[in-house]
Amino acid sequence: MFSTIKNAWKTPEVRKRIYYTLVLIVIFRLGCYITVPGVNSIALNEAMSNANGITGLIDIISGGAFSRFSMFAMSISPYITASIVIQLLSMVIPSLEKLTKEGGEDGRVKINRYTKILTIVLAVVEAIGIYISYKSSGIFVNNEGITGALVVISLVAGTSLLMWLGDQITSKGIGNGISLLIFIGIVSGIPSVIVTMKNLIVTSSGFSTTGFLLSLGLIIGALILVTAVVYMQLAERRIPVQYAKKVVGRKMVGAQKTHIPLKLVAAGVMPIIFASSFMTFPAMIIQIFNSDIANQTGFLAMLYKFSIATSSASVGIGYSIANAIVYLLLIMGFTFFYTYATMNPAELSANIKRNGGFIPGIRTGKPTTDYLSSVMSKLNWFGGFYLAIIAILPMLLRFTSLDVSFGGTSILILVGVAIETVQQLESQLVMRHYKGFLD
Repeated sequence: MFSTIKNAWKTPEVRKRIYYTLVLIVIFRLGCYITVPGVNSIALNEAMSNANGITGLIDIISGGAFSRFSMFAMSISPYITASIVIQLLSMVIPSLEKLTKEGGEDGRVKINRYTKILTIVLAVVEAIGIYISYKSSGIFVNNEGITGALVVISLVAGTSLLMWLGDQITSKGIGNGISLLIFIGIVSGIPSVIVTMKNLIVTSSGFSTTGFLLSLGLIIGALILVTAVVYMQLAERRIPVQYAKKVVGRKMVGAQKTHIPLKLVAAGVMPIIFASSFMTFPAMIIQIFNSDIANQTGFLAMLYKFSIATSSASVGIGYSIANAIVYLLLIMGFTFFYTYATMNPAELSANIKRNGGFIPGIRTGKPTTDYLSSVMSKLNWFGGFYLAIIAILPMLLRFTSLDVSFGGTSILILVGVAIETVQQLESQLVMRHYKGFLD
């Protein structure tokens, strides 16, 4: 592995891509510390010290930019939401579906353009909502219209700049730019976790054996969890496919054996993102129109507490249990929905038949479709339950004395992006006749 890294640095083009990626990451981290105009730093610190679960959840993805109210406070979340919306619309709007499946490179460019336009629209709406939510908290120097305009413009400009940084990393750097920005934002929270664990072990009264054992247990648990996530992310069910011989021109081709790789978790982290967005959406809307809802009673207050229970333990164990059950069901449901939306068994069966192939022991046509549906259904049940457990178990840490910012979603994102980046770097090296990391 070390020799491969050494070879990577010796390759001028790969080294240039790595340097370029690192420079843009530094720009991203610097932007996280540039506060938007018109913010009172003292009032901001006081407001963020009383932040709720929604704020904490956004702050993890933004790498602490939200708690500083920097230009990158919204992070890339509007782009993620826009991508999800466009993806869902492409399943129900025939023109978008045709553009996605048959548009080729031009279709991809158009879809990307639509996504960016929708991102700007969502960013404006979210920035206005953030300004309204914190307007009454006194974090702004004044509440005049010019201040609101500056805040909204700064936040939207920050998200736009992040989109550009992500595109540049993807085209000229290493890895997927948007994913890497989220990855860096989450990783930036590791030092605070280390400090928290240190404070558990070394308290004001001296060394704490209980804190040490708790920290050790969490480290071991995290390593086991990461190992399990890596294994599950790479696991796949291979469906054998046999292609019959056929004459092409003057040559006899075919009689090939291959397989269809069905990922155990084909939907990746998307079901968790969908479920999290669905669960936290009511709280975000309610908070925009009533910033003090957490201290009130009534139906809306109950709905708000239930909604933020995914990311906050302060609402009580009853809300957390109910939230966890609904959260689990949503993840399972979105796992089936997203997998079947992106990988249709009928289309797979039709493609196999069209190319003269068949699954050994299974007749072509409807029997093949039923067989693929059965296999995918079993994989989805297992994969959906796995995603739900990964997302819910770390929530239990909030009821311990160790309040860490990492959750199952964060670990899934970290592992997924790390694997993707290593694979891309591997392909860069293989193209230059080097053995890759996997060797």
